[in-house]
Amino acid sequence: MELKTNYQYTYSIYPFLIKESKYKDYIRKMVKDKKYKLKTFEKEKDFKMYQYFLPKVRELLFSSFSFGNAKNNQLDELPIDTKVAILSKYPCNIFEYDLEQDIQAKVNDKEGIYFSVRKVEVICFNTGVCFVCIKTNLADESEFSDVLNFNYKFKDINFDSTNLQGYDKIKIQTDSFSSAETVRDFIENIIGTNNEIENLNIDTKRFLTYSYVCVDQSAWNNTNNFDSIQQQFIKYANNLPADNSVNFDEESMKTFSNWKYAKIALTKSSVSLFSSTYDMNNYTVLPYEYENQYFYTYIFNLYKKIYLDKMAYEYKETKDIRKIRDRLTEFTKQVWIQEVTEDSTGSKLNNELKEDLQLDELYKEVKNKYDILYKNLNIKKSVKVNFVVLIILMMSLMLNIYNFVMLYDK
Repeated sequence: MELKTNYQYTYSIYPFLIKESKYKDYIRKMVKDKKYKLKTFEKEKDFKMYQYFLPKVRELLFSSFSFGNAKNNQLDELPIDTKVAILSKYPCNIFEYDLEQDIQAKVNDKEGIYFSVRKVEVICFNTGVCFVCIKTNLADESEFSDVLNFNYKFKDINFDSTNLQGYDKIKIQTDSFSSAETVRDFIENIIGTNNEIENLNIDTKRFLTYSYVCVDQSAWNNTNNFDSIQQQFIKYANNLPADNSVNFDEESMKTFSNWKYAKIALTKSSVSLFSSTYDMNNYTVLPYEYENQYFYTYIFNLYKKIYLDKMAYEYKETKDIRKIRDRLTEFTKQVWIQEVTEDSTGSKLNNELKEDLQLDELYKEVKNKYDILYKNLNIKKSVKVNFVVLIILMMSLMLNIYNFVMLYDK
């Protein structure tokens, strides 16, 4: 029996990197483009988000929580240059793209997988680390195999050499994009020509995937246990197509659950939540929490990874030890040592992400590179100092010899 889905969405995430010297120009580009709007957060409206994140991280990710309605309105009324100057000093800015109204879904068309683009966000940190985040979902009452095939194919849509004919069975049903190819062009326009991320050891061709699916309770309930659909879960977590016949096991990913009828899986390139409608929480409360609190927890950890990679690369390019020291100190104080949340599920997710992305190892590597560079520079300084002292001593010795000879001749 074909596994059915009752609710699902997928965020396709593409990281990019702007030179810090160009960051202000990039913010200006976003502010001037009327298709983008600065996303703001308010305590009353976004209370669950406000409550979930601890103050230091909340201030880093969502500065607008401290604004209030009056300041938000004043910001919108400022001249562009003034607004850009203010925004470029905030640790993080989030811009939402104004999507046009969707075309009516072609649910009777069996020739392809129809999906809608529901949301586009561009998340920019003032260190130059940025993310394009595209939320999609399939037509209602989709088969689970469609979800598998869509996630498998769409993650490669930004791969330059991709043969786009491979997407002929994926149909976009939104006014904002006419084809899969226009999505790729749209992403390239967001990133521009200043993407520095190719210098880092990061796969720049594929999307990272953050997805949610709630399958029909007939497949997973108090009598039908999870074992019967475990292989489907493994395919979903690893972004594999429906017809994949390779035997994977749960050791190929990290899994955890704080719920009876929902599981989260993590791989190096994806975070996936798989749930059943047998628990009403899985199609009412949990989708919101996963799309907001847990989503930004993932973004925060991705930011740490990419910024650490960025610092590791910069160690090869600069000899300014003070600049390196200041960056590492600031990152450690403002980001690395900060607890994200006191929420039990959020804390578990944060710890699992930290382990899965190997952040501790990466931080130690960066710190060790700094220590080695610092030590080497100090050795070079000591050699120079010793050389200068030696020259002075030799000159002094020669002067003493000269004086001695002169006195002896007298």
